[in-house]
Amino acid sequence: MSTFHLQIVTPDRMVFDGEAQKIILRTVNGDVCILPRHIDFAIPLGIGQATVTDGEGSTRQAACNSGMLSVNNNEVRVIAVTFEWADDIDLERAKRAETEAQERLQAMNRQDRDFAIAEAKLKRAMSRIQAKG
Repeated sequence: MSTFHLQIVTPDRMVFDGEAQKIILRTVNGDVCILPRHIDFAIPLGIGQATVTDGEGSTRQAACNSGMLSVNNNEVRVIAVTFEWADDIDLERAKRAETEAQERLQAMNRQDRDFAIAEAKLKRAMSRIQAKG
């Protein structure tokens, strides 16, 4: 199968730099699948699960939190706030974070300034739990 060059970076590290067959990511408009020879494209990322199929055909799940996706001349770059492979996620910690965020949201008024922050924390925890599977 044909491949494309994929780089996944966060502010603190290079997560992936190599050939890939496919990447599926959550954008602000929904999920997108990038395959070889995809049209040039740029879009902001949302919070959700990511699936990467490397050049050898191995598939890995991850939790991706915001950032940008760009495709330019068969080069794909994911610049994410956080990108955590499922193997690296502490499931118990993610479940605790989910519970804490839900409790905080229930105690808040939707008009409260911190509501959006608590909601984002809940989405991040949920994406980690989904990625861990």
